[in-house]
Amino acid sequence: MAAVRIPADLLPADGRFGSGPSRIRPAQLQALLAAGPDVLGTSHRQEPVRALVRRVRQGVAALLGLPDGYEVVLGNGGSTAFWDVATGGLVGARVQHLVHGEFGAKFAACTARAPFVTASDHVRAEPGSAARAHAVAGVDTYAWAHNETSTGVLAPVDRVPGADDDALVLVDATSAAGGVAVDVSRTDAYYFAPQKALGSDGGLWLAVLSPAALARAERLGASDRWVPDFLSLPAAVAASRRDETVNTPAVATLLLLAEQVEWLLAQGGLDWSADRCRESSGLVYAWAEARDFAAPFVADPALRSPVVVTVDLTGVDGGEVARVLRDNGVVDVDPYRKLGRNQLRVGTFPSVEPDDVRALLACVDHVVERLTA
Repeated sequence: MAAVRIPADLLPADGRFGSGPSRIRPAQLQALLAAGPDVLGTSHRQEPVRALVRRVRQGVAALLGLPDGYEVVLGNGGSTAFWDVATGGLVGARVQHLVHGEFGAKFAACTARAPFVTASDHVRAEPGSAARAHAVAGVDTYAWAHNETSTGVLAPVDRVPGADDDALVLVDATSAAGGVAVDVSRTDAYYFAPQKALGSDGGLWLAVLSPAALARAERLGASDRWVPDFLSLPAAVAASRRDETVNTPAVATLLLLAEQVEWLLAQGGLDWSADRCRESSGLVYAWAEARDFAAPFVADPALRSPVVVTVDLTGVDGGEVARVLRDNGVVDVDPYRKLGRNQLRVGTFPSVEPDDVRALLACVDHVVERLTA
């Protein structure tokens, strides 16, 4: 088949629509270049880098509207590392996981291997839908993903009615934080990495911890439970209170993150960001519902993510559509690799201009018309 060329006037100004890592704004890169000589290649124990960590902690606190007593804690390794941190430092003896996608399943696998976790309660739902937490006597930790990046499902964030008084709620917010409205007081650990809505690189985890989570971390840290030093939550809390990380951080990641958080705050904060993401994602959902070859993968509109949109295709090879788009400079709309569906997945994070989303959809129409002619 001859190569499909997309007319230049249809193409988006920026063709990056990845669900993580997401696009980084040019202004962030300019800020990195300008600030680099002051912080890159210097000691992370000195004030220039500590001031950068302070910017991140204060900015995240303002963006998410932290209640009294909650703290922003950070460390190296990304959300994958935080699953191990939380397993060792927050989970007691029994945990309930909501599993309706790849990332909820991965945290469940972490706690299942921990010798001190005596029982796990896995509440499962098919990909494209969402499991619901329910109280079980003796469960001390409830865990799920706010936004399941693999499927484009947005799950409610709230306390579990009837749960034991000391039970903690841990919410993986990796692809939601900064792009989806949330009341973090309904959680005890709202944790994430910054390479999605927060427009930075990976390799860093951040967690908004409640007083109850901080107290449990301290109690477990003082027990005879062995946890590797790199994964010690009390050590991360202590370092964060000094505006440091336990280990040397990727300073460029911190700088990009600080710039993004402050940009979001300057635009109007989380409300503005959430509205922008809903606008962009709404364009994709409406487009899919109006096409005979496409349909939203998440059937229930109440569960559809505003930051990661999954669209099933029929009568046309989604892999071929994504390949042609990539050949024309429109990239990273492939589905999650392990989901195994004929679909497109579009990141509609706050750095994505709604006009670029409109252009993307026009490009998909152009490509599908030619592939099915």
